[in-house]
Amino acid sequence: MIDKIVIHCSDTPSGRPDTAEDIHRWHQERGWDGIGYHYVICLDGSVQRGRPDYWKGAHAGKYNTNSIGICLIGRDAYNEDQMDALYGLLVNKLQEYPDAKVCGHSDLDPKKPQCPGFDLKNWLECHNMGERKL
Repeated sequence: MIDKIVIHCSDTPSGRPDTAEDIHRWHQERGWDGIGYHYVICLDGSVQRGRPDYWKGAHAGKYNTNSIGICLIGRDAYNEDQMDALYGLLVNKLQEYPDAKVCGHSDLDPKKPQCPGFDLKNWLECHNMGERKL
C-alpha cells in the first residue's frame, strides 16, 4: 500500500537538461538495478517514467516499499513548467493513492537536508495540498 509520495531533486546543476534515461544510467553505473524513482520531471515540464508504480522504489531507504518517488531535474531552482508538472502529477497520484502523504526526501533522511531543494511544505500549502503533507 502506497502511503508516501516522496519528492526529490536530481542534485544536478540547474538548467542541465537531464532525463530519466540519464538517471537510469547513473544509477546502473553505481551498481544499482536502474533508476530508483518512479517519475522524473524534466526542465520542459515533461513527466518521464522511471520504475512502474508497482515496483519497489530505490529512493528513500526504509520507506521504499510503500512509497512513490518523484524526482525534479535540478538542485534548487525549478522553473514554472516543472512546478506545474509536479502539481499535476501530485493531483493524479493523490487520487490514485488517497491515503498517501507528500513529503520531501529531507523529511525522511536528515542526511539529505537539501533534497528536494525548495520549501515543499510551503509550496503544498500554497497549492491547497497542505493537509497532504507528512
